[in-house]
Formats: sequence, C-alpha cells, structure tokens
Amino acid sequence: MTGPLRWFRALPLRTRLAMLVATAVAVAVAAVAASCWFVTKAQLDEQMDDSLRRSKVDSNYLASLYAYCRGATPLPPRPFSGAYTVQLIDSQGTVCIAPKISPLPVSSDDIAVTEREQDYALHSATAENGTKMRVFTYPLVQLAQPPGDTTGHIAVSIARPMSEVDDPLSTLAWVLLIVSGIGVIGAGAAGLWVARAGLRPVDELADTVEHVARTEDLTLRIPVEGEDEIARLSHSFNSMTAALATSRDRQAQLIADAGHELRTPLTSLRTNVELLARSEETGRPIPPDDRTALMKSVTAQMTELASLIGDLQELARPDAAQPGPLQVVGLHDIASAALERAQLRGPELTITADLEPWYVRAEPGALERAVVNVLDNAVKFSPQHGTIAVALHGGELTVVDQGPGIPEEELPYVFERFWRSPSARQLPGSGLGLSIVARTVQQAGGEIVLRPAPTGGTEASIRLPGAPQPPPESS
Repeated sequence: MTGPLRWFRALPLRTRLAMLVATAVAVAVAAVAASCWFVTKAQLDEQMDDSLRRSKVDSNYLASLYAYCRGATPLPPRPFSGAYTVQLIDSQGTVCIAPKISPLPVSSDDIAVTEREQDYALHSATAENGTKMRVFTYPLVQLAQPPGDTTGHIAVSIARPMSEVDDPLSTLAWVLLIVSGIGVIGAGAAGLWVARAGLRPVDELADTVEHVARTEDLTLRIPVEGEDEIARLSHSFNSMTAALATSRDRQAQLIADAGHELRTPLTSLRTNVELLARSEETGRPIPPDDRTALMKSVTAQMTELASLIGDLQELARPDAAQPGPLQVVGLHDIASAALERAQLRGPELTITADLEPWYVRAEPGALERAVVNVLDNAVKFSPQHGTIAVALHGGELTVVDQGPGIPEEELPYVFERFWRSPSARQLPGSGLGLSIVARTVQQAGGEIVLRPAPTGGTEASIRLPGAPQPPPESS
C-alpha cells in the first residue's frame, strides 16, 4: 500500500479530490446497482415460481402423453399450449415426454413427490440440450392407467426456461453498468470542476506567496470573498503580510534612526581624535586646558556611544518581544537599589524617598533597568541642587523632578524610539530609554504615564498590579 499511497499523495490536490469524489460516487452507484439487480432477480424468480405453481396442464394432454409413452397409441400427443415443458415421472424415475422435446433430469425431490412423500418440488435443472430450466413437480392423481400397469404413482413436472429471467437480468445489468459508468465519469468531471473552482483561491494564495517570496513585495493583498475557510486563510495571509511589512518598516526605521544617532557621537569623537593625532604629528602641543576639555569631550562621547549601543542591544535581545521568567519581586527593593545608583550620578541633588512595600510579578532585571532609566532621566533634567521626590504608594511608583518639563504637545511622542525633545537634543542620551521602560512595564501588565508635575518639572508614574504582601508560595 505504500507505493500506491505515495503515488496518490504525489498527485495535485484537485486531481486527488476529483478521484476521491469519483470513487465515492462509484462505490455508491455500485451499491445501488447491485441492490437493484438482486432485488429485481428475487422478484423475477418469485414471479416465475408463482407462475409455475398456478399452471394447469390439460388432463387430456396428460392422458394422451401417458398413452403414447406406454405404446397404447402410435401418434404423438398434440403439443401443450404455452411456453412450458411438461413431462411425466413414475416412481422408478422413468420420464415420459413428447417427442422432439429435451427431457429434464429427475431429482430426488421429484421421486419423493412421486412416492407421495412431499406435496411438491421446486428446483432448477438443466435439460439434455443444455437449457437451464425452472422445474415444478406435483403429484398426478387423476389419470386412467391400463389394467395390469405397475408403474405406480405418477407426477407431473412443468418447467420454464430460466432465460425468461436471465435475459431481462442481463439486459438490466448492462443498463446499470452503462448508467453507472456515465455517472462515475460525470461525477469525476464534476469533482474536478468543483475542485478547480474551490481551490482557485488557494491557487491565488499560492501565486501570491510565490510572488512575495520572489520579489519580497509585502504590499500585495489577496481579495477576501465570503466567510468560509478560504476567506479566513486569505484574511490571515493579508494580516501576516501587513504585520511583516510593518515589522520590516520598523526595522528599517530602527536601523536608520540608529545610524543617525550613532553618526553624531562618532563624528565628534573622530574630530577630537584627529585633533589629538595632528597635535602629535606636527609637534604642536595642545594647551593643557584645551587638552583636558578635549579629553573630557572624548570620554563623554564614548560614554554616550556605549549607552546608545547598550540601549540598542536591549532592544535587539531575542527575548525582547517575550518577557523572561516572571518572579515575585519587591518593587520597593528595586526602587531603593535604583535610588542608590541615581544618587551616585547626581551627588549634588537631593533625592527623597517614601516607599511602601509592594510585590509584583515581573522579570527582575528588566524591571530594575526600567526604574533606573526613569531615575536617570530625572537626574539628567534636574537643575543643580534640585530635588527629586520618589514615592511608592498602592502600587504606583512616582518620580517627580524639578526640570524644565515636557510640553503637552510632545507628551504623545515620549515613548517612541529615538524621539527626543528639541530642548533635550543637546543633552546626552539616545532617545531609547523611555521606549524600553514602556515595553518592560507593559510586559509586566502595568502602565507608565508622563505628565507635568503640579510644582513644575515632570512626574513619571509607573503603576503595576501586585499586593503589599508577597504570596505564600514566594515567602
């Protein structure tokens, strides 16, 4: 079965569907045709048997036939009217039949009827000339026998040729065969047409997929018609290509934005390095103050470049789209650790903290980076000797600085990649920090909002679902 099955699977789908439809119709038609033939045969056989049972043979003909077989008269009897074969049988199995008529073999049932052991016999037999006959034998009780005749009881066998049944059945079989063949061929053609019509959207989908694979054109769409499975498949393909196109556009935009952001620190760094190299080559030393400023600039640019590369690596992590293993962590503990780092980066700033215990389910490393990024922004934009207020109450972490604030028209863009406020373009940063924060908070099931602080500056609010006490399994 492996060879035929492999051959069948290698055929085109529409051909397989047409063959399956034709096979199903062939099986159904064959079952109906066979049932019709057997039912008709049973009815015809029953009708022939009933006709033989109801047949009445003229007693004068039987007397003439008996007298002829005993030699009482030299003349043969007149033929029996009707399409019947009639013969007499005695208890010794001797057959008496008219001349030029092929006799029928005598069976044990016929002898039993002659001996009056059974009322009648009904069976099939083949005459001496090879004709198949249906035979009905019954006892003969009214027949004058000559004196001294010792033949005993006599029975009459009436037979009709089986061709009366076989010929109509043969004709019916040919008719059923021809009609079945036409039906199967028509079913195969209809199945092929239905398969072609039904698979036309699949062909269009395949052509579209091949076109997309060949040209990488993700703007191509398949028309969606109806609400069946093919329509769902087409809609899913269109959604997939749209998502791929969007992803590719975002990737291209990310690369372009990254290249643009990398170009500025690299250009400045290259200029400063060339100045240092030219000073060494020409033997003209740079004044100490200028050299110190130049080295500070190189260090700042390298720090900015490293920060930008780190943010890009964070966005390009394989698990960026899917969060890592979630754990129950204390948001207040993470905020305390982030506060220590922020105090080191802005020692001249005053940072106040009011942190209530709050336990959340999140990825610890990613959540800590998010909180650190928010505090870094507050440190970066706060004036010297300014104050940063950090509070955690009821699952809401707020960071309020005294910086210049963010204009209301710019608030919708603060979480976009590489977006930087025009007023902050001169400050170090990549424009990726807040986008990373937003992604991390959303993966933890929370939300982040930036809004103007009531006392001036900016207020960052991070709200995460959790509880003031850790769950029993984590304690």
